[in-house]
Amino acid sequence: MQRHRHLKNLFIFLVFLFLYLPIITLIVFSFNTSPLNILFEGFTLEWYGKLFSNTTLLEALKNTIIVSVVSTVISTFIGTLAAIGLQKYNFVGKNFINKLLYVPVVIPEIVLGISLLSVYTLLKLNLGLGTLIVSHIAFSIPFVIISVRTVLNSTNLQIEEAAHDLGANDFKTLTNVIIPEIMPGIVSGATLAFTLSLDDVIISYFTAGPGSNTLPLQIYAMIKTGITPDVNALTTLMILVIMTVLIISSLIQVRKMKKEYAR
Repeated sequence: MQRHRHLKNLFIFLVFLFLYLPIITLIVFSFNTSPLNILFEGFTLEWYGKLFSNTTLLEALKNTIIVSVVSTVISTFIGTLAAIGLQKYNFVGKNFINKLLYVPVVIPEIVLGISLLSVYTLLKLNLGLGTLIVSHIAFSIPFVIISVRTVLNSTNLQIEEAAHDLGANDFKTLTNVIIPEIMPGIVSGATLAFTLSLDDVIISYFTAGPGSNTLPLQIYAMIKTGITPDVNALTTLMILVIMTVLIISSLIQVRKMKKEYAR
């Protein structure tokens, strides 16, 4: 029994090592004195200073944040309403639409990217941040719908009838009853949409135009000439921000749980 426990702990340790060793290596190399980023030759904070003078990298980061935030907000709004509609109402072609939702999820991103580029070319649209945002919204909506519908399937919709019986109209029922009830699915879908948009390369490659270069595209372009440690420094700061948000979110969740238990 003791041996099995040690083997289980070793297995868990190896899994986490496999997952986080590349991230740890990236953070360590952000302090590397060597610009080649091959061997760690010494400790320095130089690259964190150079990062804020690298306008190309910062501009790409700004574009990435704009595209990710805007596309996440819009895709979450559309996806949530679509999921509620698909769950509540029956109409001709509903089963076909349900199956169609999985097409953007399962097809290769390069196919979706070329398809979107063809549409923009047909409509004679200039590629830029606008086309990039629309593209990210298009491939994010199905993920939001799937996430929200997963929660809706386990939600008792009789609460909607109870709200109507108590005098609430459709809008109040939606905003005060249904949406709070399915909020975990909405948050999950929004998080997934933001993550997919943040690190997308292939679709962005086909739909981005001049002045709309994103951080993943910029890093991809730097592979040919070599990625400098200031990229590692930027990534380290992003990881720090994400970890801070996660810790704060966890603390808030724990505090809410304690308040509920206290009642």
